[in-house]
Amino acid sequence: MKKKIMLDFVAVITASILVMVGLFVAVTHNMFERRIADSLDMNAQVLLAAMDNGEQGVLDAVAGVLRVTIIEADGTVRYDNQTDASRMGNHATREEVVSALKNGTGEAVRSSQTLGRSTFYYAVRMEDGAVLRVAVEADSIWDVYINAVPLILLVLALLIGLSFALANVLTRRILLPIEQMTAHLDNMSGVARYPELEPFMDMIQSQHEEILKSANMRVEFTANVSHELKTPLTSISGYAELIESGMASGEQVAHFAGEIRKSANRLLTLINDIIRLSQMDSPAQELNMEPVDLAAVAAATIEQLRMSAGKMHVSLELDARPATVNADRQMMEELLYNLIDNAIRYNVRGGSVRVEVRPLREQIIVTVQDTGIGISKENQEHVFERFYRVDKSRSKATGGTGLGLAIVKHIAAKHGAQIVMDSELGRGTSISVTFDKMNRGKGHGDI
Repeated sequence: MKKKIMLDFVAVITASILVMVGLFVAVTHNMFERRIADSLDMNAQVLLAAMDNGEQGVLDAVAGVLRVTIIEADGTVRYDNQTDASRMGNHATREEVVSALKNGTGEAVRSSQTLGRSTFYYAVRMEDGAVLRVAVEADSIWDVYINAVPLILLVLALLIGLSFALANVLTRRILLPIEQMTAHLDNMSGVARYPELEPFMDMIQSQHEEILKSANMRVEFTANVSHELKTPLTSISGYAELIESGMASGEQVAHFAGEIRKSANRLLTLINDIIRLSQMDSPAQELNMEPVDLAAVAAATIEQLRMSAGKMHVSLELDARPATVNADRQMMEELLYNLIDNAIRYNVRGGSVRVEVRPLREQIIVTVQDTGIGISKENQEHVFERFYRVDKSRSKATGGTGLGLAIVKHIAAKHGAQIVMDSELGRGTSISVTFDKMNRGKGHGDI
């Protein structure tokens, strides 16, 4: 990047130098011609004045300096102080003569590429209708420039070298805040800032903080996964060892086998939830959007969990009206399953779970309300975190993984839905998820 910026600077400066040289050449060329033309004009006026005073000999006197030619209106050369006029052709078509006859004065420049010289002509119409023309030879301005090429190239080389040095200094100054930023991503308070770079630097710092946060979350998630997997595996290993060693017999074998089965089921559930969360974290995952009737999904989920609720002596109630949202069907089933399953697990014996699906004008609200143990204020902001449990002993006893509400949060975020929790310790919990009817999926959202 530094090299590219420096080369761009050099290219711009070099182009500017070349443009300036071009302009200088054009201006000096024009000044050179104008100066000679003005000199010829002045000489012509002096000669006209001398001729009016009868001083004809002045024309021959200036032959070594100026060429003077008198041309009749029909183009015939009457006089020339350097050449025999009778041998000269008709000048009626000469540019300067035509202009003088028409406008009173005329100018022309004719160059000799062989000799590298130019002849400058100035013509003025006299009172008798003839044309007085004065001319002078001079080295071509281009010939002058060619002779100065070595000096011009030397100056250009010096200027381009200076531009390299200047570009290097400017590039370093421009990139200094960025280099400082890369070296101090954790704390940019001492980094020099350009107003134009403020949004870019703020975005970089924000992304860096997000990356660190994500990395910390992954480390914490890995540690939690290891801990959660270790518990059922330890139980399975312990019970299996007791059976293998013969220390258990009769009814104990059946009891230990039952505990092994429970731990294995919990392990499978935990692994499935971890895999599901990993899939949702993947940026490559695509939502299979289609019209989904949330009332029908809620009814099917309640039937699926009715046996589980019966074991917990919890009644299930559904109050739903047809409500179609554009969503991923599998995710909607997972969302409702986790919400209702969570409400059953953390309920009280003889409690109830009420599921409502309410279509509004532009939104659909799904609410799962239970009469369970409730959640304290300090715990409510953490319940959607992975592996967070309000009552760890109760969760493990009922087979909970601590990932259900984390999955709910992911699904809601991917569909641009809003989650609201209302809970009071000892009186139950209500969780509402609000969808836009024409939702098209919001990507990952704030997960």
